[in-house]
Amino acid sequence: MPLFGSSFSPKKTPPRKWVSLSNLHFMDRSTREVELGLEYGTPSMNLAGQSLKFENGQWVSESGSFTGDRRELQRLRKRNQQLEEENNLLRLKVDILLDMLSETTAESHLMEKELEELKQHSRRRK
Repeated sequence: MPLFGSSFSPKKTPPRKWVSLSNLHFMDRSTREVELGLEYGTPSMNLAGQSLKFENGQWVSESGSFTGDRRELQRLRKRNQQLEEENNLLRLKVDILLDMLSETTAESHLMEKELEELKQHSRRRK
């Protein structure tokens, strides 16, 4: 039996209206960056001894020694182009050889058929 009568049951509180106590949503972006130090700078990373930073949607070398890599990149692109041309030529040669093989096979089958017909015709005469 409870000491003060019935058991304690508080009334349900009505839901609160959402009101932010922060004034961040009233500030524009530049004010927030100045006030709160939200200027992060450009993303950067160090990859295989090469320092890179992200600018205008592309990764750019910070040290400026990227020119050697550009020459290498141009050399690789040229080599890739040569290999693609060689690959296309080889595919063309394979297609031609397959056409020649199918033509020779068809001629061979025709000759075999004619030979069989001649053999049957010579057997009939005997």
